[in-house]
Parts: sequence; C-alpha cells; structure tokens
Amino acid sequence: MTDKFEKEPADAAPPVSKEASAASVAPEAIKAVPVRHWGRYVSAVIVLALVGLLVNAFATADKIQWHAVGDYVFDDTVLKGAGRTLLISVLAMVMGVVLGVILAVMRLSKNPVTSWVAWVYIWFFRGTPVYVQLLLWFNLALIFPTLNLGPIYKDEMVDVMTPFMAALLGLGLNEAAYMAEICRAGLMAVDEGQTEASHALGMSHAKTLRRIVIPQAMRVIVPPTGNEFINMLKTSSLVYAVTYNELLRATSTIGSTSYAVMEMLFVACIWYLVMTSVFSVFQFYLERRYARGTSRNLPATPWQKVKANMISLSGWRR
Repeated sequence: MTDKFEKEPADAAPPVSKEASAASVAPEAIKAVPVRHWGRYVSAVIVLALVGLLVNAFATADKIQWHAVGDYVFDDTVLKGAGRTLLISVLAMVMGVVLGVILAVMRLSKNPVTSWVAWVYIWFFRGTPVYVQLLLWFNLALIFPTLNLGPIYKDEMVDVMTPFMAALLGLGLNEAAYMAEICRAGLMAVDEGQTEASHALGMSHAKTLRRIVIPQAMRVIVPPTGNEFINMLKTSSLVYAVTYNELLRATSTIGSTSYAVMEMLFVACIWYLVMTSVFSVFQFYLERRYARGTSRNLPATPWQKVKANMISLSGWRR
C-alpha cells in the first residue's frame, strides 16, 4: 500500500512568493537630469565680458610701456626691496606675536594695574593709524634729542631711530595690539575647568598657561595670525614715509628716474601679489590642519575644488 502523501526530495527548493520574486528584480536606474541654472551662466558671461573689456583697456593703452615692466621686474634694486619688505614684515610680526601674548595675559590678569595698562596700550595703538605711529617714531628726536638710559646706553636719537628702527617699532608695536586681542580670544576659548583642574593638581599659574592653556588656545590663535602676517606684508608699504628702502620705495625711485611711474607701480603690485599668494597657500593649509579637531568635513584643497568643478562641468555637458 502506497502512502497518501509522497515525501518531497530533501534538496527541493522552497516555494518563492510573488513578493520575494518581485524584490529580487534589480530596480531600474534613475535617469537624473541636472538642473540648468541659466542665471548663473548669464551672470558669468557678463562678468567675463566686463573683465575682458578692462584687460583690453590696459593692454591697448598707448601710454603704458609694458616692456618696462618686464625689464624691471627682476631688477636687483627691486629684488632687494622685496627682500627688505619680507625682513621687516617677519621681524615686526615676531615682535607683535611676543608682545601680543604678554598683553593678552596682562589683560586677563586679576591685577587691576596690569589689566588697565594692557587695555590702554591696546586702546591707543588700535585707535591711531599706523601711518601716524610711524611718523611719531621717526620724528621722536624732535622731543628727545638724546636717548639716555643712564649707565646702560646713551646716544643721539637721530642715530638710534634709523628708518629701519622706526619701521620696526611702528609696525611691530601696532601689530601687538591686534595680536593681543587674537591671543585673548584664544585663551578665553579654553574651558576654565582646564585651569581649575591644573591648579587642583598643584600647578602654578605660569605652568598652567605654558602647558595647559596656551597649547589648546593655539587652535584659535594660529589661523588668524597667518592672516595678520599677510596683512603685514601689505601694510609694510607704509614705511615709505620713514624713508625705509623697501619694495614700494625701491620701485618708486626707479620710476622717478626712468619716467615709468605707472609701470614700476605695476612691478610693485606683481611682487606684492606673489608674496601674499605664496603665504596665502601656507595659511590655507595651516587653517586646514587646525580645523581637524573641530570640523568633520575639512575644507577642500584647491586641487579638489578643480576636480569637483570639472566633474560637475562634464555632467552638465552630458
């Protein structure tokens, strides 16, 4: 007698439902059509047309001797002037950073005298133009003919306050006022609990600043400091007023003797653009480095931006 129900083979596949069979079918690829932003394209064409007209106006100007720009751009006098611009900018920035840190600590001090002195310093040097401060230092001999420091040093003020010294003091002391506010913001960005914990461990105030507060504050201080240095490169042109032979004065001297005033100003612009562009690249990567601890997505590098624009442009063409 045979069984009513026959056994199914062990390797038989289980029945597949309609829902499972439908899910196993690969979904159809979405055909995405990029949105056309016609307003962007029209504005780009208008801007390019205006830029083209401006470039053509300068390129076809009869009174501009463009060959003089090429002749003097690598002139020895111009190169020495650019070197002096870098030198005075670096030294003034170092002075500004060192004094700025000291003033920031004084400003945050609980001692009312030191805090008040720091506030007055910042108030004066931020409230008066750099040009005026340079002239004050350069003409200091009108008030103090002799620099008398007792047994330490004594000399005529005109011999002490050279154009280089006037430029260094004028730029460095002014920069210290701005760096003091930057450093103060960085120090205040560190949580007070860090200081309280270090004091609870028996660390002195100076040691706490050196090992706990300042290393953490550097994340806030360093990026704007790079921006200040780039600004210092441009502000250094004001030392022309104290007869310091930097880039602008060097090019102006050549322009007055060769009757190529505008051409030499173009040469000065070229070198200022070169120096600021180089240090802008360093500033970008410096800011990108210090943004690693605060931003999940780091800002794209210039090369990454170019690649992204090329990819979007190729997608638009398709």
